[in-house]
Amino acid sequence: MDPIPAPETKDTFIVSPFGKPWEHWLVLGFALGSIALLVVLGVLIDPDPRGFGTHERLGLPSCKPMDWWNIPCPGCGVTTSMALAAHGSFWAAIRNQPFGFVVVIGLPVFAAWAVVSALRGKNLAQEVSRWRLGRLGIALIVIMVASWIYKFALVRHWIG
Repeated sequence: MDPIPAPETKDTFIVSPFGKPWEHWLVLGFALGSIALLVVLGVLIDPDPRGFGTHERLGLPSCKPMDWWNIPCPGCGVTTSMALAAHGSFWAAIRNQPFGFVVVIGLPVFAAWAVVSALRGKNLAQEVSRWRLGRLGIALIVIMVASWIYKFALVRHWIG
């Protein structure tokens, strides 16, 4: 019996609707899901008054570094800031966790780009793979780290 030949790399194994690969639909699903998350946070979830822990209201476990050492994790307060912004409290969202506010601004921008690109017939997976984040990626990392340091100082009552 002859061995089965290996497929060529150009072969597509998964055919998805409308001739787009499943990765395209994954990117579009993430973009639209992020908008759904903002709607859920705005309509159904009240921000935790502690400034962190809103994710627990979504059924997620509490933040272990906060539980064990009273040290916020890098994402501490992001969900709370997103909920504050979704409720229209933009300044409170920025004061609570600045990176969370950046996420709230970035998600709708990303979703709008994804929908417009999809309607123009573009393969979203290919478009995303072409991105070179460079300076934007570095800026996001710097904002995230600075926001974490800020949140650490806020939790320790060194500021505000």
